[in-house]
Amino acid sequence: MEKDRLTRQIEFALEIDKEKNIFRQTHLSGHGRNENDAEHAWHMAIMAYVLREYANEEVDIARVMLMCLIHDIVEIDAGDTYAYDDEGLKTQKAREDAAKERIFSLLPTDQKEEFIKLFDEFENYETPESKYAHSMDNLQPLILNNSNNGGDWKEHGVTAEKVYGRQSKTREGSEKLYELTDEIIKDNIRKGNLC
Repeated sequence: MEKDRLTRQIEFALEIDKEKNIFRQTHLSGHGRNENDAEHAWHMAIMAYVLREYANEEVDIARVMLMCLIHDIVEIDAGDTYAYDDEGLKTQKAREDAAKERIFSLLPTDQKEEFIKLFDEFENYETPESKYAHSMDNLQPLILNNSNNGGDWKEHGVTAEKVYGRQSKTREGSEKLYELTDEIIKDNIRKGNLC
């Protein structure tokens, strides 16, 4: 017998609770512990709303916030891929595609299709909403790392060139936030946190 709609939705809700157990390389501000994916997503979503006036184009902020909230659910299966892990990045898409299919398939078909479409929109980086959401995905760990005196960059030997490479697309979502990003990176170069 096929599960009813509510049962499937509750199973999905319980499944995504596992996102709280996926820890990232980024530490909480104030030299705290490593943040988890759920904290990262929540932080991004709130930042997206607060900073929406700096988006390059008018955006559907609810859509942006939902992208922020779901973009890392796939890491329940795929694991977190550190932004500067060249080897991990080679297999990231395949791992995340498999996870996307399994996890979103827990939902009723219409919601599965909605979430996959939204996830793919974020990943494809073509709409104003996805570009602005990516700006949040770049800015959020940057400001945490900056608040910790570049600790995560220093721990992993990350160069300014790599950080600029990661942050280069931020300006497609927000020129103003890219200006802030540039200031933060330059300040960390001056401090010796990035070489």
